[in-house]
Amino acid sequence: MSPLRKTGAFAAALTAAFAAAYGVGSAVVPVDGGRTQETAHASMADDDGHAAQEPTAAHAPAGLQVTENGYTLDLGTTSLPAGARTTLRFVVRDAEGAPVTAYRTEHGKQLHLIVASRELTAYRHLHPTRAADGTWSTPVELPEAGGYRVFADFTPAAAKEGLTLGSDLAVTGRYAAHALPSPATTATVDGYTVRLDGAPAPGRESDLTFTVSRAGRPVTTLQPYLGAHGHLVALRSGDLAYLHVHPHEEAKGTTPSGPEVTFTATTPTPGTYRLFLDFKVAGTVHTAAFTTTTTGQGH
Repeated sequence: MSPLRKTGAFAAALTAAFAAAYGVGSAVVPVDGGRTQETAHASMADDDGHAAQEPTAAHAPAGLQVTENGYTLDLGTTSLPAGARTTLRFVVRDAEGAPVTAYRTEHGKQLHLIVASRELTAYRHLHPTRAADGTWSTPVELPEAGGYRVFADFTPAAAKEGLTLGSDLAVTGRYAAHALPSPATTATVDGYTVRLDGAPAPGRESDLTFTVSRAGRPVTTLQPYLGAHGHLVALRSGDLAYLHVHPHEEAKGTTPSGPEVTFTATTPTPGTYRLFLDFKVAGTVHTAAFTTTTTGQGH
């Protein structure tokens, strides 16, 4: 099932539990070309110390499964070298194992591909091209060695709802552990400053408003990017459960071309998330990243 729903704004729910792929520290170790090892679906305690209920398969968070509703993400490239521009290839297969060759167009593309390091310090939002035989490919350069997660966000032409499937990717080279960046309400990227107002709230909808400025002045020249003035992807720290939402441009305080872009999201349980905001100015797409922590009770 797709994590997205529309209630006058785009909203989505993530249910996830923590699982670490790498420890955080100062060690530097080599990473080989094997598939990364993932520890998934560990239980999580709530504020009272009680273990949170693990999601059933029917309600599992997006991006944690390689197969769902009869569709499978077949990642042909399972290993890439760090710091080198190379090609990532994959196929989406149906229940009979045949490559899917017919997709619906969502937000200007038939498929959106997200690649993120498990430490959530590296992030790419890509739009691969599809060959006649159903093989997707895209050039990519990943900056650091370690474990990554690849997310394919798409809607098959034969399906009623969209899917987000995930698979592991190893990036080889000399690995250095990184700590998750601390929570902050501002981020700077390419000379732009982005301020975040609001935070995801467990069990209820909440607005996330991003305000873009440059040299202290509001940016009112945001351009449409894939049919919207901003794209937001949220990944849950630990298991990298996936949330992809788009702005509600009629929300209060939001103007069509900036400086504000507002999203509506719901998280069912407390936790730490990494938010990646894509916005476009003067023909160039920029990505601002934030760490945010939710508290309180979820469903």
